[in-house]
This record gives sequence, C-alpha cells and structure tokens, in this order.
Amino acid sequence: MVRRSIGSPSQTQDRLRLPVLPTSREPDRARERLLGLREARPRADDLLGAVGLSERGHHYPTQLSGGEQQRVALARAFAPRPALLLADEPTGNLDGATGRVVLDMLVQMRAEEGATLVLVTHDPAVAGLADRRIHLLDGHIEREEMA
Repeated sequence: MVRRSIGSPSQTQDRLRLPVLPTSREPDRARERLLGLREARPRADDLLGAVGLSERGHHYPTQLSGGEQQRVALARAFAPRPALLLADEPTGNLDGATGRVVLDMLVQMRAEEGATLVLVTHDPAVAGLADRRIHLLDGHIEREEMA
C-alpha cells in the first residue's frame, strides 16, 4: 500500500542494469500485483511519452544522459499514481538548463496527476516553485513561507 501511496524519483539510475523498457514498460507480474497496475504497459508508455522518452525505452540507463535518466525516474515515480511524491534534490546532479526542464516536467506531472509534492532542495530558485516553503536549520524549523 505504501508503494502505491508514495513515489520517489531516484537521483541516479546507475545502479540499474536493465534496459529502460523492461523496467519501466514491462514490469513482471509480481510488480504489477504489488503496484496494482493492470494496465502497466500502457501507463508506462504514456509516462515515457510525457517525459519525452518514448523512443529510448530500449536503452540501458548508462546509455542515457543524466537528464534522460532523471526523466525516467520521474516516470517511474508517477507510475503507481502516488498521492505523495517525495523528491530529494531531484536536479542536484544536472546542469542548470537540464535541471529546469526536469523541474518543469515534475511540476506539470504533479499537477496532472494530482499528487502532493514534498521537495527537498538547497537551491532557492527550486524552492521558489513551491506553494509552501519550510526552512530548516540544524534539524529544526526556522521559518515557514507561503507563496
């Protein structure tokens, strides 16, 4: 139940050794049962299309750029239609231009999917995208801001 309720895009995909297509388009039956996705392949196709990677599903993660890997991570995180998406520095390993593209996709997909997004960042520009910002200092809430 938790996996369906919470999604989290990974910062790196280098630990994965399988092509994007089988791991994101053709999950095994156990994964389908776990996530409750009867239409896993059409959902994965739609999500890969939403992140602009329809043609890259057969590539291994090491054959994708950092930005493409992060976009695959977004598609995977949204696959089970989570109510809550946790994103810890989702653009931390990307250059500014690529990071902006990924952030735009994240914000758009979050709105389309109706998920709540909890985003952790040290970048004030990224934090500026949030409706509500909670600033922490030494593990304690320092201040809270509303957009």
